[in-house]
Amino acid sequence: MLRIHFTPDDLARIRVASTPDPLWETAFSLHRLQTTQGRWAYADWHHSTRATLTGTRLGAAVRGLLIPVLPRARYWPDFLTPAECADGLEAGLTAVRDTPPERVVHEMNLLARCCGAPDWAPGLAERDPREDLVRILRAYHDAVVAPHQDRMCESLAGERVLLARSTLNGGVGGLLAGLSPAMRWCPPVLHVDYVEDRDLYLGGRGLRLVPSYFCWKAPVSLADGTLRPVLVYPLHGARLPAPALPDAALSALLGRTRAAALRAVALGMTTSELARFLGVSPATATHHTTVLRDAGLSTSRRLQNSVLHTLTPLGAAMLRRPSTAERAEATVSGDF
Repeated sequence: MLRIHFTPDDLARIRVASTPDPLWETAFSLHRLQTTQGRWAYADWHHSTRATLTGTRLGAAVRGLLIPVLPRARYWPDFLTPAECADGLEAGLTAVRDTPPERVVHEMNLLARCCGAPDWAPGLAERDPREDLVRILRAYHDAVVAPHQDRMCESLAGERVLLARSTLNGGVGGLLAGLSPAMRWCPPVLHVDYVEDRDLYLGGRGLRLVPSYFCWKAPVSLADGTLRPVLVYPLHGARLPAPALPDAALSALLGRTRAAALRAVALGMTTSELARFLGVSPATATHHTTVLRDAGLSTSRRLQNSVLHTLTPLGAAMLRRPSTAERAEATVSGDF
C-alpha cells in the first residue's frame, strides 16, 4: 500500500497532465511487451509493434538495452521518467542525458538489488553510453509510441472530462475519490494499491497526476520520495482498435439520432443532459448510450446520482475526419 499524505497546500497544488507523458508511456509500453497481461486491450498495438521491431537493429537494441533497464518489475530507475518530460519528449530526453553520474550509479545499484541489472548498467553514468540510451529511447518512441499519439490524446481528453466533472461535483475530494478503483481517498491520505508498503509525504509540493494509456491496472509513483511527486495511473475505459471512419458515414451506419448522441458525448454528458440535447425521453437516451457502450464507442461512469457518458478512443476516432493521406491510402487499399 502506498499512502500519499496531503496538506492543505498540496490539495491546492494538484495538477493533471494535459498531454500523454512520452517517457512514462515509453516505459509502460515496454512493460506491455514483457507480459501477456492485458495484451487483449492493446492487441492492435502489440501486433504492429512486433512487426516493427522483429528482425531489426532497433528491436535488438530494445531487447539488449531498454528492457534490461526498464523491466516490468517493482523498481526501475527514476531518472528514466523525469519530471521535465511534462514539457515534451526532447525536454525529458535532455534531462535523462544530463542526470548527474552519481545518481545514475545509485539508481542502477538499486535496480541490481531489487530485481537484477546487467553488468554494463553502471556504465550509464558515463556520458557516451547515456547518449546511446537516449538515442534508442527516441528511436523506440518515434517508431512504437508516437504513431498512436492521436489515440492516446483522445483517451486523455476523455479522462480529463471525467476528472473535471468529479471536481465540479465533489471538489478536490471528489477528484481524488474517483481516480481509480485501486485508490481510496480517506482525507487527508490517498491510499493506493501498490507493490510495496510505504508513505509519501507531499509536504506542500503538490502532486502531478498522469493518466496513462499504456499503464495497466496498477498505479505507479517514483521510488525516490524526495523527487517532484507524481502518480501515474491507468486511464478509465477500454483501449480498443481505432479505425477512422468518415463523418459522412456516421448517420448511415448508426442512424441520425444515435450519430448525434455519439457527437454529444464527445463533450461528456449525463443521461438527462443527453436526453434534453436530443429531445428524447431519458429512457430513450439510456437505450442509445447502452448501444454505444456495447459497441465500444462510449463508456459510462456513475457520479453520485447521475451517469456520465464519454467517448472511448474508438468512438473518438469515428468522429475524427481522416486526413488526406488516410483517404488516399483507403482509396488505394480498396483496389485490392
